[in-house]
Amino acid sequence: MEEPGFARDQVQSVLAIALGMVLERHLDAATPAELGLWSLRGLAVLDPELKPELRAGTLLLSRPDRPLASRPVPALPPGTSPEAAAVPLGLALAALFEAGWRASPALRRAGQEAMLRSAFEELFNHLDPYSRYVSPAEALASRTRRVGQAGLGFSLAAGRGREVVVAALAPDGPAARAGLRPGDRLLAVEGVPVSARNLAEAALLLEGAAGTPVTLSLARGRRRFQLVLRRIPAVAEPLAAERREEVLWIRLHSFSGLTEARMAVALREGLRGPRPRGVVLDLRGNRGGLLGQAAAVAGNFLSDGVLARTSGRHPDAVRVWEASGPDLTAGLPVVVLVDGRTASAAEIVAAALADRGRAVVVGSATMGKGLIQLVVPLPNGAELLVSWSRVLAPLGWPIQGLGVLPMLCTSLGTEATQAALTGLRQGQPSPMAPVLARARALRAPLPEAEVATLRSACPPAEGRPSDESAAQTLLEVAEAYETAIGGRR
Repeated sequence: MEEPGFARDQVQSVLAIALGMVLERHLDAATPAELGLWSLRGLAVLDPELKPELRAGTLLLSRPDRPLASRPVPALPPGTSPEAAAVPLGLALAALFEAGWRASPALRRAGQEAMLRSAFEELFNHLDPYSRYVSPAEALASRTRRVGQAGLGFSLAAGRGREVVVAALAPDGPAARAGLRPGDRLLAVEGVPVSARNLAEAALLLEGAAGTPVTLSLARGRRRFQLVLRRIPAVAEPLAAERREEVLWIRLHSFSGLTEARMAVALREGLRGPRPRGVVLDLRGNRGGLLGQAAAVAGNFLSDGVLARTSGRHPDAVRVWEASGPDLTAGLPVVVLVDGRTASAAEIVAAALADRGRAVVVGSATMGKGLIQLVVPLPNGAELLVSWSRVLAPLGWPIQGLGVLPMLCTSLGTEATQAALTGLRQGQPSPMAPVLARARALRAPLPEAEVATLRSACPPAEGRPSDESAAQTLLEVAEAYETAIGGRR
């Protein structure tokens, strides 16, 4: 008889659907036996007294004093696809989960939802850093609101461990005016602690009616402090454009469904009148967003050719994005600014324009988030995010792990930046040219040692004013710009 409070049928259906998707579509192939063992280990995280094992094709769960339950790993006929094991594997694991529940007070205190979350956390620890289980409450919140905006002028992201960090700031928003900085750690909202394990809860705490105050507890380095911010109506589109010093500067903070359209308007309006020297596209601190919008934004600067590709084990994961024109800048020189917080869709734009010889990238190595997640609804209202494809730049190298490396590095200090600019003025290749050549030749899977070596040539860092002065110099000195563009490969 099923233990009261343990919904075995629901657990079985959640596990069957989720594990089937992982077996069929995740970037990395895993066997049913591996997925079963990794899931069981999640229970041991909640109760270290539990001992999960895989022996001779059988999954076992025991305590120090006695065995609790065992189930064989589903055996499939030759030629059967691995995902066919999902339903019998879900049945087997649900039985083992229930046995653990009955025998472990720690599991009963944690609850069924915590058991599922811990099982998937342990499973994905063996696969990739972005696949994850999203609880029903968090899934509902993410479908109805944008996490962390809250009319306060900043966005949140998961930091180290369970830390919640400030990811980006809206110019002139309440947070920026109060002195908040990207990278600051958010500890609590109105005295309620927050955790990266539930960003949606942090978002709910931040939200409120326009004009109302909210008290934030924060940390910067070793210093702790509080800020009281007053909510304002959230800004719909984080894009700003202006003409200064004969250059069109466009600051893009994130991507949404309207980004490409707003970018097209910004380019058309910004290029009216006297022709500027060039365009600076500032992607520093941009954490990304929709891949399709990234390709469309890059397409505003190119008339044809490949912008990005995706690849994966599943046939549907293989796609190619191409520009269809026109180049709204009519061939003007373009400089793209990036930093260590530039991620995802923003990296796709930078990689596309760099590989195609359409822009000089300035700054530091970017974050290196180049995996795409499939969102899988689950029967309990939760969702599973499964990394099922990786993004490849036009020249074929993967963004994941490596990130986009700049043609002109500014994270090594002012002297190194100025020396590189002087060399470019004199027609000497950038010191980054050989590094870029090695990076562009890489193919997935990437050797970790090589990635570490390449990224150390221009370590990720927060954007700095010298990025902008370097961009201005490149657009003022045609020889420096052309030399940098010529060294992209």
